[in-house]
Amino acid sequence: MRTLTPSISVLRADNPGPMTLDGTRSVVLRAPGAASCVVVDPGPDDGIHLAALATAGPVELILITHRHADHTAGAPRLRELTGAPVRAADPEHCHGGDPLTAGEVIEAGGVRIEVLATPGHTGDSVSFVVTGADQEPVVLTGDTVLGRGTTVIAEPDGSLADYLASLDALERVGDGRLGLPAHGPEIEDLGAAVRAYRAHRIERLDQVRAALEALGADAGVDDVVTHVYADVDPSVLPAARQSVAAQLAYLRRPGGA
Repeated sequence: MRTLTPSISVLRADNPGPMTLDGTRSVVLRAPGAASCVVVDPGPDDGIHLAALATAGPVELILITHRHADHTAGAPRLRELTGAPVRAADPEHCHGGDPLTAGEVIEAGGVRIEVLATPGHTGDSVSFVVTGADQEPVVLTGDTVLGRGTTVIAEPDGSLADYLASLDALERVGDGRLGLPAHGPEIEDLGAAVRAYRAHRIERLDQVRAALEALGADAGVDDVVTHVYADVDPSVLPAARQSVAAQLAYLRRPGGA
């Protein structure tokens, strides 16, 4: 486990891949001298990884940034190991705890955790603004902003309109502050990263518009993917397809840009 700040440590799961990059990062929150800690995103159902998180305890609370299995699959077992309730925005992933609500403030592990709704990657995505007595706020972004590359607008409930609004929210809280994504390295200035993300999304939208002009307004997702993502690694084409579907839905919505 690696200490990032006096109140934040990270443990990366051994689940690297095209979608998880170097693996899913679990985060342990505990202010100096606090009797217990909070675990954010237990990660996959990996016994070695979960045992390491449990021994960081006592764990009083488990928080989830969003529903994907590389973040949630280990939560039931970590609850068994620690007795800690699991809280997420999606009630399906809550175990012994209430669903998270936007704007909620949680005091646990000696730190202050503000829940920031950041849907778009998935409908239930949240970020956490963590403040300890010893540090400036650090923003845990889950998969909404990654440490490397860009995130997918995931089916079935991802939304580009929601995602762009979430980037606005993250820029407001993250300008000049450390961002801690669930995959990839830490982000020195989250606001700057968000602006780069937004520029990339606008560029992709322009490419999709150009593809529709070339292929016809009724072109399907696969045709647009082939046109726009012709040079990407085949391993990420399924993610590209999901993002194109979201971009087309955004452009074709009533009053679409």
